[in-house]
Amino acid sequence: MAVMTYREALRETLREQMRRDDDILLLGEEIGIFEGSYKITAGLLDEFGPKRVRDTPIAEEGFVGAAIGAAMLGLRPIVEIMTINFSLLALDQIVNHAAKIYGMFGGQTSVPMVIRTPGGGGQQLGATHSQNIELYYAFVPGLKVVAPSTPADARALLQAAIADDDPVLFLENLALYNTKGEVPESIPPAEIGRAAVTRIGTDITLIGYSRMATICTVVAEKLAAEGISAEVIDLRSLRPLDRDTLIASVRKTGCAVIGEDDWLTYGIGAEIAASISDGAFDYLDAPVRRVAMAEVPLPYAKPLETLALPSVDSLYTAATETLAAVGTRR
Repeated sequence: MAVMTYREALRETLREQMRRDDDILLLGEEIGIFEGSYKITAGLLDEFGPKRVRDTPIAEEGFVGAAIGAAMLGLRPIVEIMTINFSLLALDQIVNHAAKIYGMFGGQTSVPMVIRTPGGGGQQLGATHSQNIELYYAFVPGLKVVAPSTPADARALLQAAIADDDPVLFLENLALYNTKGEVPESIPPAEIGRAAVTRIGTDITLIGYSRMATICTVVAEKLAAEGISAEVIDLRSLRPLDRDTLIASVRKTGCAVIGEDDWLTYGIGAEIAASISDGAFDYLDAPVRRVAMAEVPLPYAKPLETLALPSVDSLYTAATETLAAVGTRR
């Protein structure tokens, strides 16, 4: 079992899948000669050539639209948008075309494409380059939205996204690119729409995705040192959402804390909390708590940026307050 970074897991999966299927091609800004802003596509132009690794103009609406057309004609394009913030320039193509073509044409054609894009704060990139706006896309029927938190999941979910016949938005958090983890040499594709219970527990359920799933694990370890058994759920998929796993866990533990890197109001956590209320209300011993980013455009100044982002401390505090409310912790 190899140990590799999140970045390396993505690159090796792209290489492996492109060797397997000649219909896979990459499109994006600076992904070829420059090898990508985050070096995910390093070496792929040399191996596969400019026909399959295509540098595009700075025109997100144009190259996402071109990818949709290529997918409709039988290719399997993988688009890299430099940051999720720039996907707003292609919102019409993603929401009104990629997501709707299969339904509007009665299933006569599908759009098997992947849009890879990083987001997240903590890098001092300013408010317009540090957003987590996955809610915009998780809201849209016809799209699938996944957010791996580990190198192994990045590999497994990217395989699944490439094989899927529906458009998949593949979310990467900038803070995860250099994180390391074990990746099995032969790992099957993940099931899109299936959350992972990454730690079994009985006292409280901690729920997160992407970077916040890793934060949940750290908090669970802190609680374990105090004799508290926390169950950790990594959503992995935002659409479709695995409500069954969430509900089963909360029915067992009786309480839950949700961590998310987006804003609290109307966020992913609100949907999770509503799902828990629908399926596990009678089992709850305390209100579902949500920990999210401060409701401000993310500051550039490092101390302010750090304060605005959810952290181990803020999630730990919410967990201990919830445990105190149910009498597990004094």
